[in-house]
Amino acid sequence: MRSVEVIQARAGAEPVRFGLILGSGLGHLAQAVQGVAIPYADLRGFPHVSVSGHDPNLHVGTLEGVRVAVFGAREHYYEKGNPSAMRPALECLKALGAQSLILTNAAGSLRPDIRPGDLMLLGDHINVSGLNPLIGEPTDARFVPMTDAHDPGLRAALRAAAQAEGVALPEGVYAWYSGPSFETPAEIRAIRTLGGDAVGMSTVPEVILARFLGLKVAAISTITNMAAGLSDEKISHEHTKAMAPLGAAKLERLLRRFLNMQNLA
Repeated sequence: MRSVEVIQARAGAEPVRFGLILGSGLGHLAQAVQGVAIPYADLRGFPHVSVSGHDPNLHVGTLEGVRVAVFGAREHYYEKGNPSAMRPALECLKALGAQSLILTNAAGSLRPDIRPGDLMLLGDHINVSGLNPLIGEPTDARFVPMTDAHDPGLRAALRAAAQAEGVALPEGVYAWYSGPSFETPAEIRAIRTLGGDAVGMSTVPEVILARFLGLKVAAISTITNMAAGLSDEKISHEHTKAMAPLGAAKLERLLRRFLNMQNLA
């Protein structure tokens, strides 16, 4: 049975409006979905997730009155060296009827005015790694335009939700670094020169795949640390997991308000 059929058999055939991929610290939001949780292991082609602190389930149901499909975890490039690991899952999301995808992640800040615990709306991104999930795609559809890849309409709606919640939401450029090792101070200086405002190990492959599939995209980073060389803090995955909840509470409020506003629109 195809993954779409498995999902519809368990969660119903009503189309999904939004997909959400959750980063570190947002597990509570996935649990808040009124519906069903389907283990990735039950869905053919869904990613194997080996990163601690993530929830390898697809939650399908309603959140703030909106039909959503919430991915509790993603597969990162650094886990198996596959930048297209999320393609089957996103193809499934598209088949479920979604038109938009909201991505979240944990990231390190390169700006002194964006600190740990803050949020940053992605206005654009830099593919520092040079990797691309569409390498090997045989059709001309692989030539995806990336101007306004981060949809202006969705960004405006997220800014409005942030304002309604009293949450600061500066906009910046996210740089994708492959990981799993963290960046060196010299690499951070290079990324700053290129125009990056935050750096992380996810999201960009999913943005590319989503645009390839015709989904509108927006993304928000939860800042968990200052990037290498910009503070005295020791950067580690444990540090990321410990700091993620500081911004996650604000991000959950923002996302709930965003969905509520979409429900009322």
